[in-house]
Amino acid sequence: MSQSPNDASGREATSLRDILCGSLSAADIGRKVELCGWVARRREHGEHLAFVDLRDYSGIVQCVIDGAHDVRSEYVLRVSGTVRARPEGTINDRLSTGAIEVGDCEIEVLASAEPPPFGLDDRTEVDEQIRLRNRFLDLRRPRLQKNLRVRARVNRAIRSAMDDQGFVEVETPILWAPTPEGAREFAVPSRLHHGSFYVLPQSPQLAKQLLMVGGIDRYYQIARCMRDEDLRADRQFEFTQLDLEASFVTQDDIVGFATRAVQDAAEAATGERPGQMATMTWRESMDRFGTDKPDLRLDGELIDLSATFGNSEVKAFAAPIVKALVIPGGATTTRSQLDTWTDRAKSMGAGGLAWFRVTREEGVLGFDSPLDRFLSDQERSAMLEITSASEGDLVLCVADEWRVAVDVLGTLRSQILSLPVGDGPACYVWITEFPLFDGLDAEGKPQAAHHPFTMPLEEDLDLFETDPLAVRSQAYDLVLNGWELGSGSVRIHRADIQRKVFRALGVTDQEAEERFGFLLNAFRYGAPPHAGFAFGIDRLVAIFCGEENIREVIAFPKTQSGTDLMTGAPARIAPSALNDLGLRPFPVES
Repeated sequence: MSQSPNDASGREATSLRDILCGSLSAADIGRKVELCGWVARRREHGEHLAFVDLRDYSGIVQCVIDGAHDVRSEYVLRVSGTVRARPEGTINDRLSTGAIEVGDCEIEVLASAEPPPFGLDDRTEVDEQIRLRNRFLDLRRPRLQKNLRVRARVNRAIRSAMDDQGFVEVETPILWAPTPEGAREFAVPSRLHHGSFYVLPQSPQLAKQLLMVGGIDRYYQIARCMRDEDLRADRQFEFTQLDLEASFVTQDDIVGFATRAVQDAAEAATGERPGQMATMTWRESMDRFGTDKPDLRLDGELIDLSATFGNSEVKAFAAPIVKALVIPGGATTTRSQLDTWTDRAKSMGAGGLAWFRVTREEGVLGFDSPLDRFLSDQERSAMLEITSASEGDLVLCVADEWRVAVDVLGTLRSQILSLPVGDGPACYVWITEFPLFDGLDAEGKPQAAHHPFTMPLEEDLDLFETDPLAVRSQAYDLVLNGWELGSGSVRIHRADIQRKVFRALGVTDQEAEERFGFLLNAFRYGAPPHAGFAFGIDRLVAIFCGEENIREVIAFPKTQSGTDLMTGAPARIAPSALNDLGLRPFPVES
C-alpha cells in the first residue's frame, strides 16, 4: 500500500493512519482515509464482498472489502478507502459510526492472529481468571480502554492542579530503609551487603517530611507504594497515590490543596465538578453513622435511645448506651436473616441485637418483637416518636458500651443499605480529629491509629500520662461514598513531642534512634511546621468509572491471592541469583 500524504487531521495521525476508526462521521463522506486496527468481526456479503468491523481504541467502523482477502478475527490491518454513507436501511444506531462505512478498500495485513480465547466486546461475560491470564487481550476491550484513559485524564488533572498551587514534583526513593509503619513491607535483599535489606516504601512518609526539613516547601508526587497486606476489592500489593506535603501550613490549608486536586480530577473524569465538601469530626461520624467512612448517600442515621431506657426494667437495655437504626421497609426481613445479623453483632462484641418490626393494629402503631411485651407504653411511644419509624419498617437496637454499639449498627447499616459504588451522587466528606491512639496492645501500650508521626491536638497534650486513649490527633481522612480515598495529618516537627509519642507507644529512646534516628537527627536542625495528605488514585478512578473492584482500573493487577496469572509472578529465581544475594531457600512442600 502506498504511503499516505501527511494530511493528518489530528494528533492521533501517524505515518500509517490519518484518523481513528471511531472518529469518522457523516461529515467525512467522500474523504479518502487510512485506518489501522484489529478485525472485530467479519461478515460475508454475497460472493465477492465482505464486511469487516475494524476496531481501535476509539471505536469501530465498517469496512467493505474484497471477499478474497483472508482476514479473520483480531488480524491487524491497515485499510485505505473512501468514506461513504451506508445504504438506506443498513444504518446501525448502536455505533457512533453507524451512518457511514469505508468502501473501495485496499488491505494490508500487518499481523495475523489466532482465534482469541474469549470475545473482546463488553457484551461477553468472561471469567476473571481467564481475563487476567490473557490481560493483553482483555486490554483491547472497550471497558478497560475507557477506564485506563479516564485514569490518564485524572493523573493529568492532578498534576496540573498541584503545579497551579505551587507544588514541586519530587521523586523519592523506591529502595528505602526498614522503618515499620504498620503494614508488612516487601523486603529487597542487598547483593553487596549480605544479610541486609532494603524495603519497598509503603508510602514516602518520612522522605517527604525530610524534604520539608530541606526547605522544598511544597512537594507532590504521583507515587507508587507497596504494602504486603491481604488483598480485597479495594487493595493491591502495588498502588498509586497522590502524595503531598507542605510547610508552614495548617490542616485547613492541606484540605484546600487536596480538595482542589480531587475537584479537578472529578471534572476531568466525569465532566462534573464537585462542590463544597462536608466536614465532620471522627466522633460525630461514629455517633451518627457508626463508621469513620460514612456513605452519605444512604438513608438513616444512628439514633440515641439512651434517655428512653435510662431507667428501664428491660434487662436487654441495661447498658451505658442504647443505639437504634431504622431499616425502611425492613419489617419483611426473615427470622433467619435477623438471626444472622444477631450473630454478626455478637461476633463484634455485643451482647446481642434487639429488633422490632413496626406494625399497625386498629390504626395504632406498635411492634412485633420478642421484647415488645417487656416495654412500657411510655417506652414504646417514645421509641416510635424518636425513631420516626413507620409501618413496615424495622428498628434494630444495640445496648452496650458506646464504641461497640456504634460499630455494630454502623456495620449493619453499610451492609443492609449499601448502594453500588457508581449509583447516586458523589458524596465527599472530610473526617477530622481522629483518636491519636486506637486501643491497647497485649502489653497495655497504646497503638497508633494512623502513624506515629501525627501531631496531637495541642489541648490534649496533658492527657498523654493520664488518659492516652482520649488524645485526639490533627489527622484527617477524605471519604467518598463510603470509600476512604486518603489520609493525612499535621506532622510532629519537634523532637520532644515525637519522643513523647514514641514512649507512649512503648518505643524506647534507643529503639527510636535505631529505627528513626535520621528523622530525629533532622529535627535537631530546625524542622518547619508541616502537614500532608495522600489519596489513592486507584480507588478514586474506580469510583469515577463505576467499578466495584480497583483491578478494573489497573492495567496489570494481581489476583486476590497476590499472583500475576499472565507472567506467573511470584516465581522462583535461579540458585545462582540466590547465592549472589547471600540467600538460601527454605524447602517447599509440594
